[in-house]
Amino acid sequence: MDTNHLQQLLEQVRSKSVSVHDALQQLRTLPYEDVGFASIDHHRSVRQGFPEVIFCEGKTKAQVTAIARKLLKTSRSLLATRVQPDMARALTRAIPKATYHKEARIVSVQPSQKSRRGNIVIVTAGTSDIPVAEEARITAEVMGSCVQTLFDVGVAGLHRLLDRQKVLHQARVVIVVAGMDGVLPSVIGGLVDRPTIAVPTSQGYGASFGGLAALLTMLNACSSGVGVMNIDNGFGAACLAHRINLLGE
Repeated sequence: MDTNHLQQLLEQVRSKSVSVHDALQQLRTLPYEDVGFASIDHHRSVRQGFPEVIFCEGKTKAQVTAIARKLLKTSRSLLATRVQPDMARALTRAIPKATYHKEARIVSVQPSQKSRRGNIVIVTAGTSDIPVAEEARITAEVMGSCVQTLFDVGVAGLHRLLDRQKVLHQARVVIVVAGMDGVLPSVIGGLVDRPTIAVPTSQGYGASFGGLAALLTMLNACSSGVGVMNIDNGFGAACLAHRINLLGE
C-alpha cells in the first residue's frame, strides 16, 4: 500500500463508504520495505501491537544499524536483542538516544515509563539466571508493561520465595526463569492462580545438557497453568507475558 492508496482509503473512511473496521483490516496487510538484505515490516505494530524486533546474532553491524534507522522512522521505540558489546557500540553511536543493557544483551529506545501498565513479576531460581530474566524484563518494559523482579529464590532455599508470596499474588502473569533442575516453575504454579511462563536456562553442570534437563522438567510440571518457552528465551517469554498482561486493561 503506497501513499496514494492510503490517502484514498482514509478519504473513503471519512465519506463513510468504507467502515473503520474494514479499513483496519486493509491496514493489517500493509507492505514491507525491501532493503535487499532485509524485508522490514514497518506495520507489524498494526497487527501485533509492537514494531518488528531486531535479532542481532548472525547480522553485521552495518545491517543492524541500517534496519534500526529504518524502523525508527516509523516508530518511537526500538528493541534489538542478543547484542554483543561491539555491536552495541555501533548501534549507540548511530542512534544516540539508544541504551545498551549489557546483562540483557539488548539495545533499546524506550517510550515514556508513564505508558507502562499492568504487572508482570519475573522470578529467577538463581543469580546465574538473571541475564535471561533481564532480557525478559527489558523486553516487557519496552513493550509497555510494568515489571517487578524476584531474584535468587530457588528451591534450595524455598523460604526465600515463601516470604514474598504477596508479590506473586499481585501479578497478572508470572515469568519463572530457572536452570539446574528447573523445578521452580512447578512450585510457583502450585502457589498462585496466575498464568505462569517457565523459561529454562542453559545454566547447570554437565548432566543439565545445556538446559535440556530443565526444559524437560518444566514440560513435565505437575502444576496446572504452566506454559514453557525454549531454552534461554527471555524475549519470547516477555512477548507472551506482555500480551496476557494487557488483557487486564
